[in-house]
Amino acid sequence: MSHDWTQQHIPDQQGRVAVVTGANTGLGFETARMLAERGATVVLAVRDVEKGKQAAARITGDVSVQALDLTSLESIRSAAADLRAAHPRIDLLINNAGVMYTPRRTTADGFELQLGTNHLGHFALTGLLLDRLLPVPGSRVVTVSSTGHRIRAGIHFDDLNWERSYDRVAAYGQAKLANLMFTYELQRRLARHSTTIAVAAHPGVSNTELTRNTPAALRLPVTWLAPLLTQTAAMGALPTLRAATDPAVLGGQYYGPGNRGEVRGYPRVVTSSPASYDQAAQQRLWAVSEELTGVTFPQA
Repeated sequence: MSHDWTQQHIPDQQGRVAVVTGANTGLGFETARMLAERGATVVLAVRDVEKGKQAAARITGDVSVQALDLTSLESIRSAAADLRAAHPRIDLLINNAGVMYTPRRTTADGFELQLGTNHLGHFALTGLLLDRLLPVPGSRVVTVSSTGHRIRAGIHFDDLNWERSYDRVAAYGQAKLANLMFTYELQRRLARHSTTIAVAAHPGVSNTELTRNTPAALRLPVTWLAPLLTQTAAMGALPTLRAATDPAVLGGQYYGPGNRGEVRGYPRVVTSSPASYDQAAQQRLWAVSEELTGVTFPQA
C-alpha cells in the first residue's frame, strides 16, 4: 500500500474560498488548478491581469482574477480591499508568488526586490486579509519558502535592504528564511485565540520560470542537470496543497518533497534550518515588518 500523498488525496473543497498569489504560472497555477478541480472557489491574485485571465481560462471550475502587485503596498492595499468586498470569508490564503536571484532592484516602496516581494508583500497582504480567515473553521495561511532559506542565509537587520552591498543569492536566502520565520511567529500568535493555522511549504527543485534569473555561472550546469534534478510544477505544488488541505496538518509545520535532500518526491513534514526557529529573531522580524509595511495584524 502506497503512503505517497498525491492530488487524489486532496479533500473535497466545495464551499471553500482560496486566494493564491502568483497563480498565473508554475507552482501557483498548478496549486490553483488542483484546488479548483476539487471544488474550491479560487482567486488568482496576479500582477499581470491579462496573463491571469489566460491562466483562468485553462482551469476548470470557479476561478476569478485579482490584480495584485506585491512590489507595491498601494496595490496590496487595493487588492485586499477588493478581496474583502468580494469575499466575506476566506478559507485559504496561499502566499506563493516570488522572485529569485534578481539583479539589485527595489520595490515601489524602496524595499530590496526579493525581500519586498517574497516576504514584506505577503506579510502585508496576510495582515490585511486575516480577519476574513479568523472566523472560518479550518482556515489556513500557507506560505511558500525554499530550500534556499539555508544557503548563505540570515536576517541582516543592520542592512535588510542590501543598501551597502548586494548578493543576489544571499538576498534570496534571507527572503525565504523570512517566509519561514513569519510562518512560525504567525502560528504562535494565532494559537492564542484562533483555530486558523499558519503552515509553510517548499517545492523542492521544480521546473518553473522562477530560475530565469539564475547567475550566469550556474545557468549552464542548471540547464544540463535540470532533467535529472527537477520535478514538474504539478509535483512541486503538492507540498503546498498538502499544507493547505490535509486534515492532519498542524499549525507551524513545514512540508516539502520526501526524497533525499528534499529535491523531489511526494510531500511530507520536513524541518527547516536552526536559524529559522530563533524566536527572538522571529519577533524582531515581525516588528520590523510591521514598521516597514505599516500593517498590523488583528488579534495577533
